[in-house]
Amino acid sequence: MNLALYTSEFKYNWKLAAPVMLGMLGHTFVSFIDNVMVGQLGTAELAAVSLGNSFMFVAMSLGIGFSTAITPLIAEADSANNFDQAKATFKNGLFLCSVLGILLFLVVFFAKPLMYLMKQPTEVVELAIPYLNLVAFSLIPLVIFQALKQFSDGMSMTKYPMYATLIANILNIALNYVLIFGKLGFPELGMVGAAYGTLLSRAVMVIYLWWLLSKKERSKKIVTNIKIFVLDKLMLKKIINLGFPSAMQMFFEIGIFTAAIWLSGLLGKNPQAANQIALNLSTMTFMVSMGLSVASMVRVGNQKGLHQYRELRRIAFSIFLMATLLSVLFAIFFFLFHEQLPKIYIDYDDLDNLVDNMEVVDIASKLLIASAIFQISDGIQVVVLGALRGLQDVKIPTLITFISYWIIGFPVSYYFGKEEQLGSFGIWLGLLAGLSTAAVLLYIRFNYLTLKLIREKQT
Repeated sequence: MNLALYTSEFKYNWKLAAPVMLGMLGHTFVSFIDNVMVGQLGTAELAAVSLGNSFMFVAMSLGIGFSTAITPLIAEADSANNFDQAKATFKNGLFLCSVLGILLFLVVFFAKPLMYLMKQPTEVVELAIPYLNLVAFSLIPLVIFQALKQFSDGMSMTKYPMYATLIANILNIALNYVLIFGKLGFPELGMVGAAYGTLLSRAVMVIYLWWLLSKKERSKKIVTNIKIFVLDKLMLKKIINLGFPSAMQMFFEIGIFTAAIWLSGLLGKNPQAANQIALNLSTMTFMVSMGLSVASMVRVGNQKGLHQYRELRRIAFSIFLMATLLSVLFAIFFFLFHEQLPKIYIDYDDLDNLVDNMEVVDIASKLLIASAIFQISDGIQVVVLGALRGLQDVKIPTLITFISYWIIGFPVSYYFGKEEQLGSFGIWLGLLAGLSTAAVLLYIRFNYLTLKLIREKQT
């Protein structure tokens, strides 16, 4: 194999993916800041943020997954210089994401009583409910932002969502500081202050990204003068047909991580807080792979529009190789620093909660070893999934993700995650099993499809 055929694409892959990575990391950094600041209040508060966000993760997976349908359609229209298709995709995609954001907010808002039925620690549930009230409302601006972001990514204008996310992060840190701890004359709101910070920063993020896109020549005519209620039924159907399976793919994956939060809650508040720490750190590295997944989706979508299937395959493999190399580095990092990283979240000066804090750090450090192992399979499965979305192949990958996470992964988590088995570490073994299965099966699917397209073009 001539490696130069693939490594020669690294520079352009990075140029396209890096802004997306930073933008995605920005989303995760909001959660990171919330967790670190709330962690100073105590392990019960950290567990409550974990429980509240578990409902958010499920809703976000549907919203973000659905919005990914916009990117390959825009990438295809952009490479073909089809302005009408780009405008129709953006307008109808924005409408659908706005409606979905409102529906997801209502579902999460009215689902709060389920917390009491899930046998979670009562102290944690009572803290989580007021936090979730506000964070649920932030789903509306978040999903609208995703529509704008996916459009921007599809146009290969990946820097602008990154700028919007960075602005939102700076605002979120400032709001968290003054509202959680009651600084500069503001009331001390505790973890509810973190929820206000998240809501306000996400609203600013939407406004700022739209403003940026409305000022740029390439995107101005598409994102302005929109008759939002004059809809194209064929385009709506196309986006739904692509978006629904993509939403289900993300739902099945995020769902098993959410199940891990709930299973951890059955073990107690400290295992749940530890799970949140390990999950937050793992999500940050996953967002790097997500950036490459978007690059994979855009570049494969471009080549599909040009019917250059051999080039499509070469470019996709260059991204797969790049993702694997980065995932290996993350695996080494987590393994080397698995004992030090969880300490960032805990206040060791809090003598009243010192025993709880020590237990949380001990459990989280073990979970990071499991995370180190599944970094590679996690990175591979998400970039291959991105390539399949670029091919607009969504139905079979949806079935693959369901089988991987819920037929294979979840039973392992459920059985080995019991207190008499391996506890928290057993839950994460199920995550490892699901991600590894998905990586193998999705790669087989991509390999089959691309070889088939090349054969068909030759005949």
